[in-house]
Amino acid sequence: MSKVGIRDVARLAGVSTGTVSRVLNDHPSVTKELRARVGDIIKELGYTPDPSARSMRSKVSRLIGIVIPDLTNPFFSELVQSAEQAAANHGYNIIVMTSLDHAAKEADRIRQLTSRKVDGIILVPSNDFHTIKLPKGLPIVVVDRLMPGYSGIASDHRNGVRLGVEHLLKLGHRRIGFISGPGDSVPANDRLRGYLDAMEQAGGPKLAGPPLIAEAAFDYESGRSAGNYLLARARNERPTAIFASSDQQAIGCMRAAHDLGIPIPAALSIVGFDGIPLASMTTPRLTTVKQPIQDVAAAAVAVLLNKRTAPALDNPILFPCEVLEGETTAPPQPD
Repeated sequence: MSKVGIRDVARLAGVSTGTVSRVLNDHPSVTKELRARVGDIIKELGYTPDPSARSMRSKVSRLIGIVIPDLTNPFFSELVQSAEQAAANHGYNIIVMTSLDHAAKEADRIRQLTSRKVDGIILVPSNDFHTIKLPKGLPIVVVDRLMPGYSGIASDHRNGVRLGVEHLLKLGHRRIGFISGPGDSVPANDRLRGYLDAMEQAGGPKLAGPPLIAEAAFDYESGRSAGNYLLARARNERPTAIFASSDQQAIGCMRAAHDLGIPIPAALSIVGFDGIPLASMTTPRLTTVKQPIQDVAAAAVAVLLNKRTAPALDNPILFPCEVLEGETTAPPQPD
């Protein structure tokens, strides 16, 4: 059985192929009656437009590339899913590639997407992103990891952490530990500044006692190790609360507390960051600062498709975070 083509639709509808094309592209010159008639024949024949042919004619592929560090991190998985939904709302599809957080691989992925003639790229850059050269003429929106000299779209990491630490301060905590992200990570440093902002506003570094900061990767095992480091000290010196820079770190820290026999939240409060679905599945349910991932993804797609004004250089679009109170925070016990 031969494949149904646009000429078949036009012949049965008694119109030109150009008219069928205008119907398919929702051109305003097409009347409601003609749109309905041609649409009925398209359904009857089961006609599906050839996307590659349409791309060649319009020079629009209706494809958006997205490059992320990895798919194992639930935050990036949710970002991809949100971007895919936002793109579908505009009639676009997503091609996903991972850089493994390496600049050389990142540059290769961008070259591959460029050769695929994508209409734009959403990029979560590697930490050494500045070492690669971006192609000219291809729209690229940087998200999450904002880089000096580039603008983009992200959650307000700094203010989000400040809100989470303030939540702990309002409960009465003063020895608040902090698990930061990698030192070369822009979001990690923004989150650290948010912690320092809140602690300073609450009374300065002296209020926090000895330094209670541990640097770690954003994953579970690193959070567990950092939790052991912060909690392996005398009761009157260890933190009564810990803010972790990712939910995965926070869940690892919860495990460390469990192994040390420290009950949560009776003897230790924990707050995470990201708001990934896994945060609501822990026992007790994790209190977390939720990033508006869907808003970030939708804005990135809208900027690529010229549905929203692109952010100016060094003036990123920042979306506010919110504290989702779970069951891992409570007032501190007396020493």
